[in-house]
Amino acid sequence: MRQRLTIILTFIVIIGVLVVINTFTYVKKEKLQDTELLPNRSTYNSGPTGTRALHDFLNESGYKVMRWREAPEKLLSKAGKDVSTFVVIGSTQLPFNKDQADALHQWIASGGCFVLIDRMPDDDLLPRSGDWNISSRIVDFPSFDLDPVNAAEMTKDVTPFTPIQPTRLTHNIESVMPSRFAGRLAISSVKRPAPTITSPGKPAQPGQPGSPPPIAVSPTEYVPVSHAPVVHIADREGALVVDYAYGRGRVIVLSDPYLVANLGIRTNDNLQLAVNALTGLGGLIAFDEYHQGHGATGNAFAAYFSGTPVLAIAGQLLLFVLFILWTNARRFARPLPLPQVDRRSSLEFVASMAELQERSKAFDLAIENIYSRTRRVLARYAGVNYNSSRSEIAKRIAARSKVDQQQLETLMRQCEEVINGEPTNWRQAIDLVKRLRELERKLGLRMRSRDARQAAENI
Repeated sequence: MRQRLTIILTFIVIIGVLVVINTFTYVKKEKLQDTELLPNRSTYNSGPTGTRALHDFLNESGYKVMRWREAPEKLLSKAGKDVSTFVVIGSTQLPFNKDQADALHQWIASGGCFVLIDRMPDDDLLPRSGDWNISSRIVDFPSFDLDPVNAAEMTKDVTPFTPIQPTRLTHNIESVMPSRFAGRLAISSVKRPAPTITSPGKPAQPGQPGSPPPIAVSPTEYVPVSHAPVVHIADREGALVVDYAYGRGRVIVLSDPYLVANLGIRTNDNLQLAVNALTGLGGLIAFDEYHQGHGATGNAFAAYFSGTPVLAIAGQLLLFVLFILWTNARRFARPLPLPQVDRRSSLEFVASMAELQERSKAFDLAIENIYSRTRRVLARYAGVNYNSSRSEIAKRIAARSKVDQQQLETLMRQCEEVINGEPTNWRQAIDLVKRLRELERKLGLRMRSRDARQAAENI
């Protein structure tokens, strides 16, 4: 048991040391404060620049929403078939590469709705709308000392925008309030060369030189180029909300993330505009979290404990267990003989003798073992020789104590008669032993304590 306790304590000490080491070496990443210069537009962020309020509102209102943590190429797979609307908000933490942008364009052309909410939309991310080009410019830029929590400072000198025509995107909207850093969208025409005439009065067929490039939806089907973008909300500086068709799908551009941010979504009809833009097609709404730095690139269990010392502690414990298993039954020195431990108890002899005496009814032997020791102690107490007569021993003891001489002499005579062969039974033997023990108690001899002390000194 002592050996097991040592092993358990060793394990506890080692685990404690590992925890202390990992605690001191763990450096918690300081959470960056939200600013308009470095915003965090993720739906996981509940700060002023985040969009968690919009995600939770749609989810609690019964709309199907999800956080898309895969690359855009997955939209073309089975996992993206249920997605109807794909939402990208703000300047993402990770940029879109060309393959991802092409996959997104192909998904839009097959019937998806792409909602881009950014002050300076990426030209490579927006698919070309036929002969039309969409550009953006920012009237005002945020400063370093700007407080994004202060709504009054964010919308200083801004006049609410009103719809310029009744459309699905402006349904139930009287006005929206962007920030003073909102971009202004401009639509311009891209000049193309005149189509080549192949026969009188007939333009070139699709695919021939001079014809507008078709948009491939399937290997055997083509869709004509989309129409011009439609402006829904604007002011004198430019448009705030624009949408256009692309293939079978639709592209919606909002030029200010403040419209859907946690701070700005409660202002005017900003929430209604977000609902109109994201829920037009119904179905599943996917918020892009892959480019916001929350891509599902690793194990979910490991991602849950990322940034904590738990994984390091688990790895160290695993190495420690493997080391124990490897060293199990390995000898590091010469073999030593096992210690020979006498496992027999001193009481085993007493119990065995008592059982033999009981079975053989040798009560005289039991009385002899006890009386011989008692007589020796009584003789010493009386100050006489062990071989002195019992009358003399009883007389001397009676003179030194309150023990009756006649009773003591009678007890000694009865014990000696049993020892010398007088018949007896177990009741009489127990009675004699009880009387001897009572005599020891009265005289204060305490034979058992003395015998135990002497036995301990002899070891």
